[in-house]
Amino acid sequence: MKDFLKELGVNEINEGTSTGQTWLSSGGQLFESFSPTDGKKIGEVKGSSSGDYEKVIQKAESAFAEWRMWPAPQRGEVVRQIGEALREKKEPLGKLVSYEMGKSYQEGLGEVQEMIDICDFAVGLSRQLHGLTMHSERPMHRMYEQYHPLGIVGIISAFNFPVAVWAWNSMLAWVCGDVCVWKPSEKVPLCAVACMNIVADVFKANDVPEGVNGLVVGDYTIGELMTNDRRVPLISATGSIRMGKKVGEAVGKRLGKTILELGGNNAIIITENADLKIAIPGIVFGAVGTCGQRCTSTRRLIIHDSVYDQIRDTLVKAYGQLKIGDPLDANNHVGPLIDTDAVQMYSEALDEVKKMGGNLLVEGGVLEGPGYESGCYVKPAIAEADNSWEIVQKETFAPILYMMKYSKFEDAIAKQNGVKQGLSSAIMTTNMRESEIFLSHKGSDCGIANVNIGTSGAEIGGAFGGEKETGGGRESGSDAWKAYMRRQTNTINWSTELPLAQGIKFDL
Repeated sequence: MKDFLKELGVNEINEGTSTGQTWLSSGGQLFESFSPTDGKKIGEVKGSSSGDYEKVIQKAESAFAEWRMWPAPQRGEVVRQIGEALREKKEPLGKLVSYEMGKSYQEGLGEVQEMIDICDFAVGLSRQLHGLTMHSERPMHRMYEQYHPLGIVGIISAFNFPVAVWAWNSMLAWVCGDVCVWKPSEKVPLCAVACMNIVADVFKANDVPEGVNGLVVGDYTIGELMTNDRRVPLISATGSIRMGKKVGEAVGKRLGKTILELGGNNAIIITENADLKIAIPGIVFGAVGTCGQRCTSTRRLIIHDSVYDQIRDTLVKAYGQLKIGDPLDANNHVGPLIDTDAVQMYSEALDEVKKMGGNLLVEGGVLEGPGYESGCYVKPAIAEADNSWEIVQKETFAPILYMMKYSKFEDAIAKQNGVKQGLSSAIMTTNMRESEIFLSHKGSDCGIANVNIGTSGAEIGGAFGGEKETGGGRESGSDAWKAYMRRQTNTINWSTELPLAQGIKFDL
């Protein structure tokens, strides 16, 4: 067994149900974790049954009654200690993320750093859960609004960010006084086991109530139990648009709350005024980072016709320099896709591009031979395509980049916005008018709009999320914390009279 697994307390066989510090004997399906880097089995996790789920929820309910009474700064102190524990485990956890998911080791470290950053953000937030005081129209009355803990937060995370998304949600939820139950992707269950182990030590040292941090490993059936459960007022789900629609429908039927972080089909507009020294690296990392499996990955390039040929030739040359292989090797730029099913979708997408008449500037393909035994390594591809094609309109979770031209700036904006997803967007320009139009209400319709940086990569502190079929929720920064709380307006009468609002008279 690899040393970093031992350091994280990950065994060959692991329980997949926890109430925080206690692992329950799981009775559900067994999930085997194979690394896409070498195809080797890393370990097993016993999935949660419906009975296991019930135990975790009941424990979460009882924990909430106690946890919400802790002063918010005290809850923040616990989160601060989690941040310190993550700093100590950054290297082994980063390696596990890289090994189990397939992203580069540098990206694995970056993901753990996101966890540390959200802890820092949440600690400060624990002293800033502010309401408002307002003037009343009634004499000798005072109005104010305040925020209270919501209850159980159900977190459904995806394989591409196996630890950061959980941290984005749980750290904010905890300082808000909520408790969490996490259903991680069954494709990366060992990352979840490792996170639970790290937090368990901190919770034990601080006598945090058992049930504040729950884990249920399972497939969509466990997710359905959670989304249909009235005891879980908020579901935060990250994944595909198809999955998000099902979650939204189920939670909506019971009038629950959702934070949905769904698909992206992100574009970069390259104007004739772009600084190519900045543009090219931003494009390449956005397109091939995490092997194109970020929801913020760059899918489309919309390029002014005057610089199109130059951009095209430079990108083809840059792609020729990419090194594909073991993500734990710092010399490699691109790791594998998550599994062979993802490889199949990648291959089918390329076939569809060819069928539509797309011109493949950089041919894709599945890599074979020594170092590629897992069958999950593919070549990043570039294709000239039309924005209206169905294959371009949908998100393919793989390193395929579509290039297209524009002449008028308004047309570039229209193409950028001309998809059903609305997560991330970017423009490369040194022209202030172009950048300001892009950022205005007549510009990008995405939740994230960047100037002179790529589409990929979220920074803690800014609210992360998108519009349209991306879901509309926000995580990780700004006032996203309000989604984890219930809002209450209060009016206090400190007079000896009872005046009514709007001047209404009601005399007895």
